[in-house]
Amino acid sequence: MARDADTSVDGLLLVDKPQGWTSHDVVARCRRLLGTRKVGHSGTLDPMATGLLVLAAGKATRLLTYVTGHDKSYDATIRLGESTVTDDAEGEVTASADASGLTDAAIRAAVVELVGDILQRPTAVSAIKVDGRRAYARVRAGEDVVLQARPVTVARFDVHEVRRTGTVVDVDVTVDVSSGTYVRALARDLGEALDVGGHLTALRRTRVGALSVDAAHDMAALAAQVEEGAGIDLTPLDAAAKAVLPTLEITEAEARTLGFGKVLPGRGGELGRPASRDDHTADAVAVDPFGAAIAVVRAARTDVRPVIVFKPSTASA
Repeated sequence: MARDADTSVDGLLLVDKPQGWTSHDVVARCRRLLGTRKVGHSGTLDPMATGLLVLAAGKATRLLTYVTGHDKSYDATIRLGESTVTDDAEGEVTASADASGLTDAAIRAAVVELVGDILQRPTAVSAIKVDGRRAYARVRAGEDVVLQARPVTVARFDVHEVRRTGTVVDVDVTVDVSSGTYVRALARDLGEALDVGGHLTALRRTRVGALSVDAAHDMAALAAQVEEGAGIDLTPLDAAAKAVLPTLEITEAEARTLGFGKVLPGRGGELGRPASRDDHTADAVAVDPFGAAIAVVRAARTDVRPVIVFKPSTASA
């Protein structure tokens, strides 16, 4: 029986996604394990990839918008000397070149050019819509899809090891990137810059914002816990909200005001100003004196208005 009204399933669940699973596979499995259909994730990982998948259940699903926008860290392996249709190892090889002559210095110099604020052309096999249809669907239908470049930030692109096997070169890297960056596209662009082509052969997401894969759960272990009747411990809603958003401390009286969806006067100057109606970067979680997350709030001129209300203050219950 579903337990959607049970507050024990309001919270975040960090999962270490196994290779070969889709993100939807993980969500579907966790819905069964948690006994609720209200489960979502903050950002897709390809089946080839492993690592941190941030899930939310119950009321915490409303936090996923904020988790998605955080920067991310990945460990990856880039193969130089082969290009594929998907820019990763799951796609057909479309071109090969002898990369054995590339020096470590040349590779590192090309990497430097991909660090910072750059324009990146997303991989053609992506979920981006082109005239109403997903780009990957157009590619699979035989269309030649070239997506528009978009601004992204690569804050870190560290080379750890360079290995040579025949005509290909494998490069182990760590990258810190802004939301919306395609690591597959970084592999492709590095190969193009070196005139040998490139694609991704391994990818592991290790961080989303302040959330680390070190705290993530193994899927098999979660299933075993439920089988043994132990249940799954989620990061509770209050802690989850404070983990993904800045906090605004409020009084009991202010908590009552926000808890019933009303504007809080005079506190807007303590928050950043959103650049647009859809800009969530200046939002914060209002926390009452008891540590409860009352609402997600946004500055509205001099005042603060609730954009998501979780609950009234415990003081008003």
